[in-house]
Amino acid sequence: MKKLFTFIAFLFLFWALGYVWYSVNLSSVNADETTHVVKIPKGSSVIFIANELEKQNLIRSANVFRFYVARQGKTAGLQAGSFALNAAMSVPEIVDALSGGKAGQVVVTIPEGFTVKDIDALLAAKNLIKAGDLIACAQTCDFSSFAFLPKRKSIEGYLYPETYFVLAEGFEPKFFLERMLGVFRDRVVDGLKQDIRDSKRSLDDIVIMASLIEAETRTDAERPVVAGILWKRLDAKMGLGVDATIRYILEKPTAPLTDKDLAIDSYYNLRKYRGLPPSPIGSASLSSLRAALHPEDSPYFYYLHDAKGVIHYAVTNDEQNENRARYLH
Repeated sequence: MKKLFTFIAFLFLFWALGYVWYSVNLSSVNADETTHVVKIPKGSSVIFIANELEKQNLIRSANVFRFYVARQGKTAGLQAGSFALNAAMSVPEIVDALSGGKAGQVVVTIPEGFTVKDIDALLAAKNLIKAGDLIACAQTCDFSSFAFLPKRKSIEGYLYPETYFVLAEGFEPKFFLERMLGVFRDRVVDGLKQDIRDSKRSLDDIVIMASLIEAETRTDAERPVVAGILWKRLDAKMGLGVDATIRYILEKPTAPLTDKDLAIDSYYNLRKYRGLPPSPIGSASLSSLRAALHPEDSPYFYYLHDAKGVIHYAVTNDEQNENRARYLH
């Protein structure tokens, strides 16, 4: 009888220690709330996901994670995609996030050069909004609290391109747009305040020019040179000849432009009208904004990119035509 009691006591102790060990391994790794973007490829197994989370030090034990997922009946419920997780989240919270629960954050990366319509399409593809909701808000919502915005009813170009972490539940286009405008204010209006003041140009002209630079360049090294060329042409009252503005107004980002396209009667046609376009044509990167503020002086008035994306400069129109014949045919 004594041996039986001892055996039962041993089993209870073993179970208690196991329960404590299991509970500890379900808890968060530490209190660090630094966000980690975890990408789960489509078709990933629970084993792969568990090992990836353990590798990034977001869970204590891959085996415990797998056991918990199986016990909760969520083996087939973990979703593919990008998730914002941190080491302060427990295994149940992480599993909830990966299976689309309330704790999950959606990663929204707005690339440089994106327009309001591009952002709308991206958010709709992530099932955060219905297509057109963000466009409608951008045109009709009240953003008067952002004093730096131009008088016209357009926030194009002022939505800062960045990676944002959002909750899908209760997502509101207006709040997201305000968040992007807030980052623009912090990074550009306040962050580059002295540079803007020293430039002697208006914020709107700088933002419009930066959007052209973003569309017209491939590398950070090109941006200040192209900025210098475009500002020089503008100040000399020469046509800018930037076709990216035609693409913007026609919503034709990649297809070849036809003669009819190039003849469109619009102030966005910078082959036909001199000066800057009426508004930015997309969200510029910080490097393009800095290039617009600090253009590089050069003898050039023209530039083009060849089929490999390499830029070629020219001083005269004849040189530009030679470059066209050499690199574009």
